[in-house]
Amino acid sequence: MNTTQQRPLVLISNDDGYHANGLRYLADFLRDEADVLICAPDGGRSGFSRAFSAVTPLTLRRRKNMDDLGEHVEVWSCSGTPVDCVKIALDQLTPDRRPDLILGGINHGDNSTVNNHYSGTMGVAVEGCLKYIPSIAFSTCYYDPKADLEPLRPYVRAIVRKVLKEGLPKGTCLNVNFPARQEFEGIKACRMTWGSWINEIDKRHHQRGYDYYWMVGNYRNDEPEAEDTDQWALSHGFVAITPTKIDVTAYDYMASLETQIASLDL
Repeated sequence: MNTTQQRPLVLISNDDGYHANGLRYLADFLRDEADVLICAPDGGRSGFSRAFSAVTPLTLRRRKNMDDLGEHVEVWSCSGTPVDCVKIALDQLTPDRRPDLILGGINHGDNSTVNNHYSGTMGVAVEGCLKYIPSIAFSTCYYDPKADLEPLRPYVRAIVRKVLKEGLPKGTCLNVNFPARQEFEGIKACRMTWGSWINEIDKRHHQRGYDYYWMVGNYRNDEPEAEDTDQWALSHGFVAITPTKIDVTAYDYMASLETQIASLDL
């Protein structure tokens, strides 16, 4: 890869696969001002969250599919999960130059509300954050893999520039979601919406005599009136940015827990 220390190094992965349209858009948005290294799964890995391959060996393959984007974009695919891609890229592809930023996406389908916990795109950002590298996940509410994502360009570039310049707090990454529209009302900092997936199992009977199951489901917003959430922002045409923390400690419960521990009948 032709690189220069004057340009930041950005590592990109996703959960839709190295060939995904959203990933190509993201690389194109940034290639004029950053060295872009892509290491993404060799196929779809939606819903893999923070999973990594503990018992299966991985393969890493150089790809040529984005040579039209220029010398500052290098593409690799990995047979593992999104998290595997980040781990192997940091160990094998950037041993002498630490990325300045790690990006997940652009995902086809939003990762707002509780989807944050299931998302392989967020898995990329969380893994980068665990490595103390500023990290952002980008997703769009367009599920069409051929959707026109060009309107995202100025927003992605502005957010990336800001994070490259100012960094992020230790243990915090950004979850950025775009509504499915060509013009946006603006950007809002939001909290994650409380929501639930319901009717998640579709049971069917095979003609050979056994039952099988599809994981499906319908999303339900459990606080539809709240106006400070990512779901409200998206439904009203805003780009939603939710800061996400690695430390999952419930600090507001600590004092109560200490009291309960002291009163245990042991």
